[in-house]
Parts: sequence; C-alpha cells; structure tokens
Amino acid sequence: MIYLDNSATTKPFPEVIDSFVTVATKYFGNPSSLHELGRQAERLLQQSREQIARLLHVKPNEIIFTSGGTEANNMAIKGIALQYKNRGKHIITTAIEHPSVSEPCKQLEELGFDVSYLPVNEKGFITIDDLMKTIRDDTILVSVMHVNNEVGSIQPIKEIGQLLKNYPKIVFHVDNVQGVSKVPLHLYEGRVDLCTMSAHKFHGLRGAGILYIREGIKLSPLLAGGEQEMKVRSGTENVAAIVAMTKALRMSLEMYEEKIHHLMKVKEAWIEQLSAIPDIQLNTPIDHSAPHIINFSLNGLKSEVFVHELAKHNIFVSTTSACSSKKKAPSKTLIAMGAEPKRAESAVRISLSFKNTIEEIPIAIDVMKNAIKKLQEVTR
Repeated sequence: MIYLDNSATTKPFPEVIDSFVTVATKYFGNPSSLHELGRQAERLLQQSREQIARLLHVKPNEIIFTSGGTEANNMAIKGIALQYKNRGKHIITTAIEHPSVSEPCKQLEELGFDVSYLPVNEKGFITIDDLMKTIRDDTILVSVMHVNNEVGSIQPIKEIGQLLKNYPKIVFHVDNVQGVSKVPLHLYEGRVDLCTMSAHKFHGLRGAGILYIREGIKLSPLLAGGEQEMKVRSGTENVAAIVAMTKALRMSLEMYEEKIHHLMKVKEAWIEQLSAIPDIQLNTPIDHSAPHIINFSLNGLKSEVFVHELAKHNIFVSTTSACSSKKKAPSKTLIAMGAEPKRAESAVRISLSFKNTIEEIPIAIDVMKNAIKKLQEVTR
C-alpha cells in the first residue's frame, strides 16, 4: 500500500494506540470523580495538559481539550463572536478556509454578523495590505489558516500578528490543523490568540483536539454543563484519547527534527516527476508551501474516477479536503486562486507523512500514467 492521503488523516503510531488501550483499560475513571480512579484519570489529564503546553511553548492553563479540529474552530469563532458582540460584529477570514471555519462564519452572518472574506492571489496567499484595508472599527476577529489543506500555501501568520498588535481589540485565530508538526509556528512570537489542532492529523486518534486560548482571552462556551476544561468546554474528557494525542504530538515533533529534510526531498521528487507528465498541471506553489501537500489538476479529466483507479492498485490519494471530497463540486481553493472551473474540478491532492519514501514515487507515477491514459480513452 502507498498511502498519500495524510492531510485527510494519518495512520496512528503503534505507541499511540498502546497508550490509548492502557489508559482506557486501567485508568477508566471519570476525571471529575472524587475517588482514586477519578483522581488517577485527573492526574493523567493534567500531565497531558502540561506536556502539550511545554511542546507548544505556552502555559498549561492556555490548553483546552476538544473532540477535534471542527469543534475547536467552531468554539473559537462562535465563542469570540458571542463574547464580544457588543464590541462589534465584523469578522475577517479568507476565501480558502476549511469548512469548519467558513460554515460557522456563514451561520454567524445569519445571526447579523458581517463577515469579510479576503481574496488570495494565484498562488493561494492573502496580502497584508488587503487585510489592513479590510479592518474596521467594529472588527472583533481575524481568522486565517496557517497551512491550506488543499494546496499547502502557508499564510504570513507572523506578519498578520505584527499588524494586529496595533489593534488590541481584535482577536487573532489560526486554524493550524494542517501545519502542526510540519510547519513550525511559535504562538507567542506570532501573537496568536486562538489556535486549533487535531490529533488525527499528527498520528493520534480521531476524537481529540486542542484549542489554545491565550491567557486573558474570553470565550462564550458553546457547550454548557459540568464546567470541565476551565469552564470553557463542558463534557467528560476523553482521557485515553488525550493521553494518546499527547504522545503523538511529542513523537511527531521529534520526527520533524529528524526527518523534515527527508520529507522536503520526497516532495521535490514528487513535483519533478509530476511536472514531467504532460496532462498534469501543478497547483501547489513552489515557494512558501507546506512540505507535505502537492495539488495538481488532470487537464479536465474526472478526478474522482482517477482516485478510484489508483485505489485499485492500493495507492490512496484524494480530491479536495476530506470533508468536501464526496461533494461533486470544484475546489473552492482553486476557484479562489483564479483557476478555470475545468481545472478546479479535476484537482487531486497528494499529502505525505514522514513515513513516505522516494522509492514509492516511480511505482505510483507508473500507475498514475496508466490511469490518465485509461481516462483519456474513455472520454474520447
């Protein structure tokens, strides 16, 4: 099997699964319970919070555990909107955000909020100038993803943070689901107020995520109840998944230090091979893009048929984001980048992990060439 869909989900590390099983079987108490089993679970929860804070170079009381990236993004965006609605009702985001950001923004528009969607250029980047021109007196939130999940463009987070230093009433949220463990982001240096991460994107298990909330920022809770997670996110914590996520984050960050140059070489080799195929158009920008995402179009051929053809040979890629891949619509990101609908409808994404190798490339490329040839014969 050649797995090239790591932006949709990663394969959990065996050690991560072992951690989950151990905690789920031996330390299954409710961390809010007063008895010893509960106290054991609470200690594991606190240890995880402290370790994640150390790994991210922030404070433990700035880490909130969620069920994943979607919940964390909704919590950040809606929580700020409801908390600071008397200050203003203007939100700024981008035209290429993940649905877990763009859809909450649309919901808020229905509730009377005004949302500005920053355009991107042909390479998938916003400009600081556009952002500056869009800021208003009633702006309360700027939400910009770090790494785009479809084409891998890296937004200028540090520069945005520097700009927003001049606007202390604006909260800065970053969706870092695709960037964590692949593209470094120092939250304090970037002046980030809220940051979203999801365990299954860095070899953890689905069902666990992180929302970093800078000390001093207040959110209106979306989930009311037992006041767990510092009264921000009620609900009994998934301790086993959180402990497993902590191990996954530590291992992934260690792997970054050891293997980032290897990953970049693999990406370069992929781009070289794909560029040599006449019927493929590369969409991922060469500069300022993540080391693990490569997006290309098939010159108008049906990308979903191409994906299924590769799967017959145990090669797994995707079309757009996993959340949107079953919707037969052109890539929102590529449309925003100015691509023709035909090009946007035939987009394919390869997304790598540190486990992928250069040796996989000629095998996959050969299958891809045959798949393209087969599709061309069918469409004639």
